[in-house]
Amino acid sequence: MFFNIFKYKNTIISKYLLQSLLTYFIAIFLVISLLVFGNQFVLTVQESVEFGIPFKELTPLVGFNMLRDTPIILTLSLFLSIIITISQLYKNSEAVILNSIGLNDKNFIRLIQPIVLAAFVIIFCMTLFAVPWAKYEKSIAEDATVNASEFSFISEGKFESFKEGDIVFYASESDQLKSDSSEQVMEEIFIYADSDSKPIIVLASEAIKFTDSNTKSTFLRLKDGTRYEGLPGKQNVSILEFLQYDIEIVSGEAQKALISFSEIEEQSSIDLLIKGGLLANAEIQWRLSQPISILILSVFGVFLGKSSPRTGKGVSLLIGVILFVLYNNSLLVAKSSIENGILSPIIGLWIVHFFLFLILLIYYQHREGRLSRFVDKIPFFNH
Repeated sequence: MFFNIFKYKNTIISKYLLQSLLTYFIAIFLVISLLVFGNQFVLTVQESVEFGIPFKELTPLVGFNMLRDTPIILTLSLFLSIIITISQLYKNSEAVILNSIGLNDKNFIRLIQPIVLAAFVIIFCMTLFAVPWAKYEKSIAEDATVNASEFSFISEGKFESFKEGDIVFYASESDQLKSDSSEQVMEEIFIYADSDSKPIIVLASEAIKFTDSNTKSTFLRLKDGTRYEGLPGKQNVSILEFLQYDIEIVSGEAQKALISFSEIEEQSSIDLLIKGGLLANAEIQWRLSQPISILILSVFGVFLGKSSPRTGKGVSLLIGVILFVLYNNSLLVAKSSIENGILSPIIGLWIVHFFLFLILLIYYQHREGRLSRFVDKIPFFNH
């Protein structure tokens, strides 16, 4: 039976099936990409407005995000396109004719192998090499533009709100000391902040934004100014005149906590293998899991696509989307469990793949009618 499959490889049937699969795949990929990347672009624009990042810096960040998310979009697109392609064969009763000449689910799986294996290689190369590079370059681009502070680009002569409106900032003049420096000098400063329901107003003639080399915290150093705390006309108003007054904008410890995970994601796969540890193990298993998932999901797609003409058109797709979400979220939960030391790296994400493969095997036996015969042989169920 195995050798009989080869006679279908370059036939009209094979070309028709692959052409339909490729057409649906391209269409679904374009639609999902448009939704995901369009939404990311809108969010990036909103973030740029909130934090004052120049619009010209958006293009590389969006591009790196696109490269980062392409593997999972490829996987979902191919999975859904397989379901639609196979289901259309059954909807049009074409599969009935193909089954009559000996083409069944196993044959469909072998016939779509060229596209599945090509997707596997592309996703494998992207997750192990291209995606880490994109995350690393994105981090460099963000450091160059944001400079670890939401005050990196202050528009002069304009009131701006930060931290969801808790701080209102104004500077009549603003200038970057050096193009490659995180320091920024401002003049005629006005700051309004709300602390424990007490308004705080700070006036200063000059301010410099800088990053401490030791703690990595970002500060705003005010010079020759006055600090008012409380409402004017009330007895509890506190007035403080100062020559120099430092305000911490971004905590260095908070940045380090975020960087510890981002650095792992930005490292190359070879460096992760050499480094070892929980975080490195979790990341390398996550990168390998994405190409592995396309192999398992492609087989599931063939089985889910097998339906009768009376079955609802969107039922198989709905089940496929739910399965994909559960599968992907289970991998993320397992990855987080490894990072937190809850799950052993030996078990790791492999347990999720094994569990889904077991479900696939049981489902296949059920579709072939073998599962019921096996259950009937068990005395307890037979009774």
